[in-house]
Amino acid sequence: MNAPTTTTQRDPLQAAERQAEVVRALQARLPAHALIWQAEDTTPYECDGLTAYRQRPLAVALPETEAQVQAVLQTCHALGVPVVARGAGTGLSGGAMPNAMGVTLSLAKFNNILKVDPVSRTAVVQCGVRNLAISEAAAPFNLYYAPDPSSQIACTIGGNVAENSGGVHCLKYGLTLHNVLRVRGFTAEGEPVEFGSEALDCAGLDLLALVVGSEGMLAVTTEVTVKLVPKPQLARCIMASFDDVRKAGDAVAAVIAAGIIPAGLEMMDKPMTAAVEDFVRAGYDLEAAAILLCESDGTPEEVEEEIFRMSEVLRASGATAISVSTSEDERLKFWSGRKNAFPASGRISPDYMCLDSTIPRKRLADILLAIQEMEKKYGLRCCNVFHAGDGNLHPLVLFDANDPDELHRCELFGADILETSVAMGGTVSGEHGVGVEKLNSMCVQFTAEENEQMFGVKRAFDPAGLLNPGKAIPTLQRCAEYGKQVFRGGRIIPHAELPRF
Repeated sequence: MNAPTTTTQRDPLQAAERQAEVVRALQARLPAHALIWQAEDTTPYECDGLTAYRQRPLAVALPETEAQVQAVLQTCHALGVPVVARGAGTGLSGGAMPNAMGVTLSLAKFNNILKVDPVSRTAVVQCGVRNLAISEAAAPFNLYYAPDPSSQIACTIGGNVAENSGGVHCLKYGLTLHNVLRVRGFTAEGEPVEFGSEALDCAGLDLLALVVGSEGMLAVTTEVTVKLVPKPQLARCIMASFDDVRKAGDAVAAVIAAGIIPAGLEMMDKPMTAAVEDFVRAGYDLEAAAILLCESDGTPEEVEEEIFRMSEVLRASGATAISVSTSEDERLKFWSGRKNAFPASGRISPDYMCLDSTIPRKRLADILLAIQEMEKKYGLRCCNVFHAGDGNLHPLVLFDANDPDELHRCELFGADILETSVAMGGTVSGEHGVGVEKLNSMCVQFTAEENEQMFGVKRAFDPAGLLNPGKAIPTLQRCAEYGKQVFRGGRIIPHAELPRF
């Protein structure tokens, strides 16, 4: 996305004075190379993968040790300075967007795999380790780390913990939460803290499930213990074509209803298959209204039986064509289009906004048809790719950020998709998080009392509200203003105009 929107206005003189104070304090605690604050140096940190909203921080700290992380947090807490933790910056909801009067805490240098234990099937890794690097390190032991977001080549385990990331195989193997045993880090005050344990259970309250997916608002993660699973002996993938999106959606529900839990179950509509086929030549059926990718893994006997059963269900559901991979290369070829959906969309449009909501599986066709009507309403195209097995949508709204009106219509389009998802019994986020992108939509899904309960959790961990403030949980005032001027009135509320926590 090209045309940045700065979301927070700040007084230049006040910011300069505050910056000087913060830099002096941090220089006393960090090596010279671990702190940057000049505009040309901090600009690369002004946004994450949601580039429509940007803001430079006062400074960026790049610690190399846990003691330095602790020093940054202690210093900022003493000064009352907000801190936003950042990994690889691949997030898609603005969760790592800096605070205008705060410090960005980059954890990119925490990139060591500390231990791989093939006996306990665990790995201990620092927060900046890439998702895919864990599986690469475990490969000699015939093990791997199951959650596989499309950005796994670049995204870090710390970011996965923050957003509770999933991937195409999360239907069978679970999200980050289901594959993490322990998280270590620091509170906003710089106090060491640990959630979970390397055992199957731990004493006290189960706070691990609370911190995973908390979007960096409760603690700063520095180390993670993950589960590893054995590589399956065999994996095969079905590619099924459908001439109608409702048949494809119903087929997804039918597979699950038959008692089958595929390793992966993904859905792409016709515009998306056209985009990815032109990009990677995966062999997709360009005449199909939608295609499904259904994967089975396990022993050869298990895979043979499951592929047969899924094929029967898909045919009974109206599949017009079914192809089954006959080699590992062909299986990876089938998946190459799905894994490259986002870059493929970037080739056909100057910009895109990737949405992330969930709905009940039985409503897949309904949401696709609703999105088609929204394309007419807002005058923008949308390509759709779904984690169909668990109802997680990823509509990609195509627009040109150089045109302010198109950006505005894109925001309206996105808000409409999210509110429609909630109306269908779903949620505004599946795995990308709320960040700044979905704050308005949180007002639609949750009541003021529910938001206050979430703020209560926030206050218990971070009473001063310094960790990633203004993200994920909307204020009462924000929801009141959004209720008055929601997109039904023709205007979405810019982030800069509404209060933050």
